[in-house]
Amino acid sequence: MKKQKFWQITTNQRTADINIYGNITSWAWEELGEVSAHGIKQEIDELDVDVINVYINSYGGEVAEALAIYSALKRHSAAVHTYCDGFACSAATIIFAAGDTRTMGELSLLMIHNCMSYLGYANSEEMRKAAEDNDKINRSSIEAYKKISNLSEDEIKEMMNAETWLTAKECLEHGFATEIADFEEDDDQTMQSAFATIREAVIAKRTGMSIEEKVDAIYQKLFLEKKEPEEPKPQEQRPQEEKKDFLATFFNNLI
Repeated sequence: MKKQKFWQITTNQRTADINIYGNITSWAWEELGEVSAHGIKQEIDELDVDVINVYINSYGGEVAEALAIYSALKRHSAAVHTYCDGFACSAATIIFAAGDTRTMGELSLLMIHNCMSYLGYANSEEMRKAAEDNDKINRSSIEAYKKISNLSEDEIKEMMNAETWLTAKECLEHGFATEIADFEEDDDQTMQSAFATIREAVIAKRTGMSIEEKVDAIYQKLFLEKKEPEEPKPQEQRPQEEKKDFLATFFNNLI
């Protein structure tokens, strides 16, 4: 039976899509969904495209492999757009940092930390040497993060020491990401207002009061108060009444 590679590169005219959905390792077991830099590098080098999209969902892996993929992407003449679809952890954040444009999924997360080594049985000198080596390996990650973030080196080190998880919004604030998919700046305020109205609607439902006015209020907050964009997004193109019917059905089914 032919093995299916977990990572793949597809091209469409002048655009290439790369999926990195697995562990990043120099020993790639394809049936486990692991990623090796060797095969990806060769394919990246051969791409004759203007745009490379890299979609990431990975717990990380070997720093050396991630650096090789990072270098291959940075060396290519195409514009690179990286996407964190789920997790970009550890070494996978280095690949994410290769993007000229870096997009976080609304619920996706980045995790940065110090590199780790396995010593087994080791004497004190070997342990000290391993610590020094790890510090040097960490420099590569620090330099990659410094190129894209608005954080100082000390702040980056502090976050790595703490093994820090970053939400999409935090990534945007710190510069790790350049955008969040389908995110608007007033989303937080709008949703807080809507949730307050939802709480009122639940109370209305439980006390036997009419909820039509509450449905209208939530509909107003969610869909009418914000300015419509010049080019509506696909999810905003469905009829407004359909959205209102959905809200009514939802609240009528509240306990």
